[in-house]
Amino acid sequence: MRTIWKGSLGFGLVNIPVKMYSATKDRRLDFDLIDRRNHARVRNKRVNEKTGEEVPYNEIVKAYKYEGKYVELTDEELERAEQEKNTIIQMDSFVEEEDIDEIYFKKPYYLTPEKGNKTGYGLLRDAMRKTGKVGIATVVMRGKEDLAVIRPLGDALVLQKLRFVEEVNKTEDLDLPHKVDIGGAQLDMAVELINQFTTDFDIRDYRDTYTEKLMKTIEAKAKGKKKPTAKKVETIPTKTKDLMAQLKASLSSGQPRMRAS
Repeated sequence: MRTIWKGSLGFGLVNIPVKMYSATKDRRLDFDLIDRRNHARVRNKRVNEKTGEEVPYNEIVKAYKYEGKYVELTDEELERAEQEKNTIIQMDSFVEEEDIDEIYFKKPYYLTPEKGNKTGYGLLRDAMRKTGKVGIATVVMRGKEDLAVIRPLGDALVLQKLRFVEEVNKTEDLDLPHKVDIGGAQLDMAVELINQFTTDFDIRDYRDTYTEKLMKTIEAKAKGKKKPTAKKVETIPTKTKDLMAQLKASLSSGQPRMRAS
């Protein structure tokens, strides 16, 4: 894996040199845009919106629109603004992980110790594991500051970026049911149905079947084969008056309507 950040992980007066790696990878297929007439790639061009002419890469600069006018920023100015915080991830507090709502979690990264600095890394990891606490820190990467949680996962420390509260939309403006009054029997049946299909979660039971099917279609077309036409799937919402009958049928069937492939 490629190192994407190097610096120090700090708690108290202890600084642990670490490297950061992406903990996930994108499963989406990478499609190119092409001209169907000759299969040539279609390229995006950097065009000046006033002249319509393509702009050379060395003439493109970053700028921020302030009070109606653009203020240009050099790479040096951007780096200077980051310099104080882009070399250390300082954990200023430790909290219970369950106190952080899952809606705030974003992309995870692995943190590894630099050579010769495994003792401090292992000490922090084991201390966090023993207390059951996770660290809260801020990290500056690629011109953006993120809130982050640091926690042990197996032998590794994982840094997972968090959304700030301002980045999460409120639910007040959504049309949601405040209270559902449909009688105790139906609620009891719904609870029984959930309990009937409750099992231990194992992430290995789930696969990206969409990408797998799409890849089979691509391979078949590449070999000149035709895939059978996909059947149209129609879902019919259950009407309120049919809820009891559908709950009873679901309980008696003993099978969930959807399973991981």
